[in-house]
Amino acid sequence: MFKKSLQQLLEEFRTEENYKQQIVHWHEIEEVEARTVPFPTELDTRLVNALQNRGMTTLYTHQYEAYQTTQEKKHFVAVTPTASGKTLCYNLPVLQEITKNDESRALYLFPTKALAQDQMSEINELISEMQIPIKSYTYDGDTPPTIRQAVRKAGHVVMTNPDMLHAAILPHHTKWVSFFEKLKYIVIDELHTYRGVFGSHVANVIRRLKRIAHYYGSRPIFICTSATIANPKELAEGLIGETVKLINNNGAPRGKKHFIFYNPPLINEPLNIRKSATVEVNQLAKLFLNEDIQTIVFARSRVRVEIILSHLQELTKKELGHQSIRGYRGGYLPKQRREIEKGLREGSIKGVVSTNALELGVDIGQLQVCIMTGYPGSIASSWQQAGRAGRRQNESVIIMVASSSPLDQYMISNPQYFFERSPESARINPDNLIILVDHLKCAAYELPFQRGELFDGKDIEDILDFLAEEHVLHHRANKWYWMSDAFPTHGISLRSASQENVIIIDQTEMGAEKVIGEMDRFSAMTLLHDEAIYLHEGVQFQVEQLDWDEKKAFVTQVAVDYFTDAHLAVQLRVLEEDEKKVGVNTFTYFGDVMVNAKATIFKKIKLTTFETIGSGTIHLPEEELHTNAMWIQFSEQLFLHYSEQRLDAVLTGLAQLIQHVAPVFVMCDQHDLHVIPQIKADHNHCPTIFVYDRYPGGIGLSKDVFTNLHTILNHIAHALHRCTCRTGCPSCIGTTDDEQVKSIVMHFIDLLLRESS
Repeated sequence: MFKKSLQQLLEEFRTEENYKQQIVHWHEIEEVEARTVPFPTELDTRLVNALQNRGMTTLYTHQYEAYQTTQEKKHFVAVTPTASGKTLCYNLPVLQEITKNDESRALYLFPTKALAQDQMSEINELISEMQIPIKSYTYDGDTPPTIRQAVRKAGHVVMTNPDMLHAAILPHHTKWVSFFEKLKYIVIDELHTYRGVFGSHVANVIRRLKRIAHYYGSRPIFICTSATIANPKELAEGLIGETVKLINNNGAPRGKKHFIFYNPPLINEPLNIRKSATVEVNQLAKLFLNEDIQTIVFARSRVRVEIILSHLQELTKKELGHQSIRGYRGGYLPKQRREIEKGLREGSIKGVVSTNALELGVDIGQLQVCIMTGYPGSIASSWQQAGRAGRRQNESVIIMVASSSPLDQYMISNPQYFFERSPESARINPDNLIILVDHLKCAAYELPFQRGELFDGKDIEDILDFLAEEHVLHHRANKWYWMSDAFPTHGISLRSASQENVIIIDQTEMGAEKVIGEMDRFSAMTLLHDEAIYLHEGVQFQVEQLDWDEKKAFVTQVAVDYFTDAHLAVQLRVLEEDEKKVGVNTFTYFGDVMVNAKATIFKKIKLTTFETIGSGTIHLPEEELHTNAMWIQFSEQLFLHYSEQRLDAVLTGLAQLIQHVAPVFVMCDQHDLHVIPQIKADHNHCPTIFVYDRYPGGIGLSKDVFTNLHTILNHIAHALHRCTCRTGCPSCIGTTDDEQVKSIVMHFIDLLLRESS
């Protein structure tokens, strides 16, 4: 049967009315020729021959500069787009070093196990072409115990992730003596992923790594690579505690890209409600997949991935069959992920629906189409996802399908903002007291601290004294020693606010129970409660029991036509005010707060129409969180003439706008910041909107909102002015029957802008 080409489908997009009307903006990025430099003359001939055998006769300009920088013994961060040959920026100097000195060692850090596996295949292909006995291994939770000793003793290049370095390598450094003594390079790939909570933890893991390397007499060079962000040099220096050189002269070629902004049609004009982005994404993906064009679909959440996957498998089963479309997200087991990556490279899998897990540089072959379900939350993430299409310099298309959320509608209506604005800055706070104390405990277990010793330049004596008073450390003869039998690393998760994950156990077949995934504790409250529908690889499971004490969720496979959505009730009280900005009628503060969260009820929502068809009660204990927040307090006088119902609608509308826009400016996930409106806050009895970090102790996100509030409010005002609805809609303040709410919200934004300038 005749199949249409990508060019023919694009022509249909340009000419057919049902597509033309929804395409808000069509941005073409022209192809770019490569800029190259000859190989450095001192490169080992076996390495040059291996590269030439793989079709490389020259280096891109950024690869050459990266190599020269390592020869000058300088740390660097290389920032170039996806698929621009960043891997060679570190493999080249590392392999050259090992060919000169067989004793040299290198440690590669990747944010995920999948990426480490992928990069091991890449370097091993190069090593086998060189015909030199260089040993490269991954060292992660899947590495068999029988191989671990060989990795420690003989591995020239060891690839791992920060979690494994934190929990399995650094605490057992005495088994790695020969490796640390000869450690020449530390590679940190996908640097931009180390931001917020995760980045703050990893910066402290790096401090511990440097401390142990120095103890064994090595001073390794750091090589970092990153996708495009606004502050790569600042982030790299914050993460590794060293001065770095920025390399951003990308010399790689690029195929032509079509970037299409697509807004689903209005189905309720007065309320400005649009057709579901999920439904539109399914139809668009089906269009490409049925023509045998390999496609990746990105969705913001695990639940959304599974909903799109089950719909797409149904839509394309006649043309492609069930196994041609797969899901990919956190929580899948390693074997499943390897199988999916291999299928994409070989072409046996035509489509994949993924969370941002596939934003990173895992080689998944030659995809031609990337469809995003909504704006990914940051410009940097959008370009990472877009980079998954056209990785072999061929023509590709990226379609961003907007949801009805204020942020999506703002982006879709302001394409120049997206294409002209530099990507966001990534923030970390390694000195967050809770995170720092956790890692000082780990560091003290690894090596005793001596009086006067700094933790990578930070004075920590007061904290060590405090830990000694609490009988966590023992102070003797100017040294602090760890005094427990337990490893401190076991209670510290680098990636989430909660310290333990919930294991998901499939008990569909009696006597053949198996673990199918895991989830952090905070998410489990709303996604794994009793009677929740948990989706995994497009298959529905019902949670029969969530054992909260043992952190286990027991699930059984079901076939139902709904999914579940839970509500989290949150209470908040102010503990301390650290900073404030005083206006006449509005006041903004930053300080410490206590948050109490409890999952209360859940709704059953029909898969096809998204209508609520039932509900239930959740019985789980309350979670407590001590964190940082900023809050906006309004004078009671402003609201004297408003009913409580109208006041609630105004505060909720403004809170919704802040919740959607603020994460863009502090470059975090929507879930890292929470926004809560209160008609009468406990501490001041005034109308107040709180914005807090969803992490113990805070990591500086709400502080950034406090500092940049004027800029954020400007963008909120712009988005509200552009929205065409009369009374409020999902694209701005949410739906409301009160015609005056939208204009009152606008009035308060203008007031805040005047008083915060």
